[in-house]
Amino acid sequence: MRKIGLFFGSFNPVHIGHLVIAHEVLQNSNLDEVWFVVSPQNPLKERKTLLDDYQRLEMVRSAIADDYQLRACDAEFHLPKPSYTVLTLAHLGEQYRDKEFCLIMGSDNLATFERWRNWEYILQHYHIYCYPRPGSENCKFSDHPHVTMVQVPTMDLSSTYIRSQIRAGKDVRYLVPEPVYQYLTEMHFYEK
Repeated sequence: MRKIGLFFGSFNPVHIGHLVIAHEVLQNSNLDEVWFVVSPQNPLKERKTLLDDYQRLEMVRSAIADDYQLRACDAEFHLPKPSYTVLTLAHLGEQYRDKEFCLIMGSDNLATFERWRNWEYILQHYHIYCYPRPGSENCKFSDHPHVTMVQVPTMDLSSTYIRSQIRAGKDVRYLVPEPVYQYLTEMHFYEK
């Protein structure tokens, strides 16, 4: 049974920090693959700054195209909105009975995990690989038997920062993978 780490996010846009996290978690765990689950709507975030779902999915696909251990996943596009992780896990479990799914999340998300729908069920039935995020390195779930802390290089880089740089007319070519940079430039995304 292949072990799949699910890396959820809006990826608005996907950037090099996301790729570093996925790569380092793969290198420092027993996962076989990481799937980037592009979320149409996180129930804890506003949707107003999101690009179209399929445009974000296309950017993820282009960013990871040459890595066989990474995959773009649109499972949440076909589920009710907003997207709840527990429902996505159930959906993927039904579709892929030959795979074991785990979660990949930052320590900032683990620190607020109790706000998630059915968080107790998730913590009881799924393994979580957690990477450090500045300002939330330790939380009460860090020592849980279903949580494995994975060291990855910390970067203070976010999609919000990239969008603000683009709006300000700055060059973000070294913050996103080259195909994503080309796509953003051609489509004039985030410029206004």
